[in-house]
Amino acid sequence: MRRLFSCLSLVGALALTGCASGPKFDYTAFKASRPRSILVLPPVNESPDVKATDSMLSQVTVPLAESGYYVFPVALVRETFRNNGLTTPNDIQAVPAQKLREIFGADTALYITVSEYGTKYQVIQSVTVVKASAKLVDLKTGVTLWSGSASASSGEGNTGSGGLIGMLVSAVVTQIINTASDASFGIAGITANRLLMAQKPNGLLYGPRSPKYQSD
Repeated sequence: MRRLFSCLSLVGALALTGCASGPKFDYTAFKASRPRSILVLPPVNESPDVKATDSMLSQVTVPLAESGYYVFPVALVRETFRNNGLTTPNDIQAVPAQKLREIFGADTALYITVSEYGTKYQVIQSVTVVKASAKLVDLKTGVTLWSGSASASSGEGNTGSGGLIGMLVSAVVTQIINTASDASFGIAGITANRLLMAQKPNGLLYGPRSPKYQSD
């Protein structure tokens, strides 16, 4: 019996350790590079909603700037690519790092992929979900300095009260309203902040324009 309790205690300790701390991101290359500027490339859209690229692109400047980085104006960057015959995010993200450095003079480029975007009908509720991943690449060396992912949902904290019939009707109405009004745009803003704000665990380090620069 004593051995059984010992084993259970060990298993419990291991479980708590696993929950308490996940793998820590290796910031060695990031700290060696210490970039000052970020070139945001148009996000690749893997969702069925064509608005995902523009929606996410419009949301990323604020969290990056508040984290202490100079962000190249995304509209001007996109227009520069368009004038050079590059109109799709996949083609733009395929441009070599050295060429991006040569054209824009940026320290780094941010590559974003939107994997989910839109409102889904889930039997008793409709939820709007936006999920994205990103990586920050040093344009001088081509080395990935950081990568991460984040998501947000309108269903977070939803208790679903009101009875089954009420929830079914509410789910249908919510989906129609959210789809018509593009509720995903606001959710994309939450996702962008969770993904790119510097204080996030395993997130970006603070940039040189932040008072917290080199404190992380």
